Amino acid sequence: MKILHLDIETAPNKVYTWGLFNQNVGLDQIVEPGYTLCWAAKWHGKKKVMFNSIQDSEESMVKEVYDLLEETDVVVHYNGENFDMPILNKEFVKFDLTPPSGYQQVDLLKVARKRFRFASNKLDFVAQFLGLGSKTKHKGMGLWNEVMQGDERAWKTMKEYNIQDVKLLEDLYNRLLPWINNHPNHNLYNDDERPVCTNCGSSHVVKVGIERLQTQSYQRYRCQDCGTPLRGRHTILPKEKRMSVITQSRL
Repeated sequence: MKILHLDIETAPNKVYTWGLFNQNVGLDQIVEPGYTLCWAAKWHGKKKVMFNSIQDSEESMVKEVYDLLEETDVVVHYNGENFDMPILNKEFVKFDLTPPSGYQQVDLLKVARKRFRFASNKLDFVAQFLGLGSKTKHKGMGLWNEVMQGDERAWKTMKEYNIQDVKLLEDLYNRLLPWINNHPNHNLYNDDERPVCTNCGSSHVVKVGIERLQTQSYQRYRCQDCGTPLRGRHTILPKEKRMSVITQSRL
C-alpha cells in the first residue's frame, strides 16, 4: 500500500467589502479568487519530503501533485476531505486534467473528532498534546501577504511551515493508527495468504479472545506492532450452535 501524507497552503480570496463583520460578498466584489500557493508531501516511511510552489510555474506545481495522486493508494491529510482535496480538484480541472485514479483518504481531523475529545482539534494543539512537536511559528497573515508579494524570506518560512505540517501529519498518523476505524485494508495489498493487520500491514497478529455479537461470535486479534484491535471475518460458532441461537424480535 502506497500511503502519501499531503498538505497544501493557499492564498486567500481578495475582495472589497464595506465592513468587517458578517459580510455577504457579491461576485463583483471579488478582486482575485484564492489559489494554491504550495504543497508538501511525503511517502509514508520515507525520509524525503517533497515540496513545490507557484513560484516557478503554477501548472507544473499542479501537475506534479496530480502525478503523486495518480501513484498513491491512500492519501493522509488533516481536514483534507473538506479543504485540501477539493482545492486541488479545482486546480486540476483548471488545467484540464481528468480526475486522479481512485485513491482512498484518511482524514485525521475526522479521527480526532470521532474518537477523542481534545480541548481543541487543531493540528498544532493535538500534536503538542501528544508530545509530537508543534507547527512552525510565523507572523500570521503577514506571512501570507509577504509571500503573495514574492518576498523570498517569507517564501522560505512558508516552505518550512508546509514541510513541518507534513512531518507532524505522519507522526500523528502513526500515533492514531490503531484508533482509525475503516482504515484501507492492507490485506488487499498483500499477495501473501497470511493475514496481516488491516491498519499497518504487519503479520504480527495474535489471538486475544472472542468477540460476541447478537447472533455470532468471532475470533479477536491484536496487532503486536501498531496495536490495532482486529477480528476474523467468519463466525467461530459450530453449525449446530448457530442453529440454536435466537435473538430478540423487532417491535
